[in-house]
Amino acid sequence: MKKIITMQDISGIGKCSLTVALPIISAMGIETAVMPTAVLSTHTMFNNFTFHDLTSEVEPMMNHWEKEGFTFDGVYTGYLGSFEQIDLASKLFDKFGQKLKVVDPAMADNGKLYPGFTPEFAKKMATLCGKADIICPNLTEASYLLGIEYKEHYTEEEIKDILIQLTNLGCTHAILTGVSLETGKLGAYAYHKDTNTYTTYFNEEESQHFHGTGDIWASTFTASIVKGKSFQQALQIACDYVKECIHLTLLEENHNTYGVNFEEAIPYLLQISK
Repeated sequence: MKKIITMQDISGIGKCSLTVALPIISAMGIETAVMPTAVLSTHTMFNNFTFHDLTSEVEPMMNHWEKEGFTFDGVYTGYLGSFEQIDLASKLFDKFGQKLKVVDPAMADNGKLYPGFTPEFAKKMATLCGKADIICPNLTEASYLLGIEYKEHYTEEEIKDILIQLTNLGCTHAILTGVSLETGKLGAYAYHKDTNTYTTYFNEEESQHFHGTGDIWASTFTASIVKGKSFQQALQIACDYVKECIHLTLLEENHNTYGVNFEEAIPYLLQISK
């Protein structure tokens, strides 16, 4: 069985980070080793959430895994809450990332950084992206990683230029998620530095956006790559699964606004990822 480490926080309520990464990657038939960086009562969309930092546990955990001789087919990092955690993620790559390193620089959306983050933090995150094989920021995160102005609308040439700039950080593949080049269409646009080629996938945009879909996308994409899917197939699987999660959520008469119904969409995921 293939094995992936995922390093990110866990929110008791919120359907993001480890609470989606663990079930999704596991459902796709991959053993999932979790490296929790913090425990929160809810994700940061809510007010007055509790937060317990687990930074001090990360290095002892990875050292124990190393002593036990564990090896992994991929390392995937998500939300990291401090400069120190970024340094620890870099160590995790050094110890276990020989086959695949994926960074979802989860730190911003809709033109703004998440609470507690600064432009200096984004610069630090850019160094971790430079060690990755694949990075998958949204357009807000990309703007902070590169220190460029965020815009609500981009031309295709601007998207391509941003992708090239992202690979100049050091990664081999850069993916921009949440890209829309025409009304009603939403998807992902990727650049492959070694071959100087692009890969895209778009589908019909749903009528509402939800928190946590970037985490679902990154988890699904990473698992698809580790399972041996092509880059194009992995883009399609991740985009289609997120769309199905949102679609099922919108079918619920009294759906919540803090997360999507990824649970009932898992059978669809298993079907499209065969």
